Amino acid sequence: MDQQIINLYDDYTHTPLTRQEFIRRLVLITGSITAAMSVLPLIEVNAAHMKITGDDDLFTEMISYPGVPQNMQAYVARPKAVKKYPAIIVIHENRGLNAHIEDVARRAAKAGFLAIAPNALSANGVVAANEDEARQKFQELKKENNLQNFINVFDYLPTRNDVNGNTGCVGFCWGGAMSNTLATKIPGLKAAVAFYGSQPPAEEVKNIKAMVQLHYASLDERVNKGIAAYEEALKLNKVPYELYMYEGANHAFYNDTAPARYNEAAAKLAWQRTIDFFRQHVK
Repeated sequence: MDQQIINLYDDYTHTPLTRQEFIRRLVLITGSITAAMSVLPLIEVNAAHMKITGDDDLFTEMISYPGVPQNMQAYVARPKAVKKYPAIIVIHENRGLNAHIEDVARRAAKAGFLAIAPNALSANGVVAANEDEARQKFQELKKENNLQNFINVFDYLPTRNDVNGNTGCVGFCWGGAMSNTLATKIPGLKAAVAFYGSQPPAEEVKNIKAMVQLHYASLDERVNKGIAAYEEALKLNKVPYELYMYEGANHAFYNDTAPARYNEAAAKLAWQRTIDFFRQHVK
């Protein structure tokens, strides 16, 4: 697919670009409204494309924990056996908790972890009707409240009898940025993994005590602008990290609900590296 189209969609999903303006620009690139409409299903997120991870051998539930201004809702998945597991916080993109992220949580559970996937929008009482509405509602989140709501999950986990006290986090896009941020805020975090997430301020990197693993796409110019400064700060502060660049991959290459951007080879390799990383550092 024309890289201009993928870049335009990236702008649409990460900037205050109206759908009307997005379609107008898409028509300019494709040459006609008919061509634009034929391209849309290939670039927009659609859970119908997802390869669903079964839960027959898993325990799953929806839980709530204290948040601001309302309680946070979260999806939990773990193996069925009742025992204590290392916990992995799975952090969604800028669409809130959806079927794809619930599936990612099940993938982590299949690997032997208790996965918990909070929904940032739930603290505002939001149930988005579609992807566009979810992205709009994200603009209404107060930064300080939102951060606190993800910090609060670290207070919730010790209240469970199926968590052993060791915690990691993995986030995608918006969630990748949150994963990087949590690494600077939570001294007890064992490992933080960020998929194509924006980087924290260089002056905050000194606070990181976790092991860090970073996954980037070579065609993701917007996010990649911050790599050099982040890596320099990680080295300066002697933070152990792994950084992987996936050549020919686009932003959101792990999301199998977006056909044009999903890169199966890169996704499988990045996920295996993630699970190996957690098995080494979050036990």
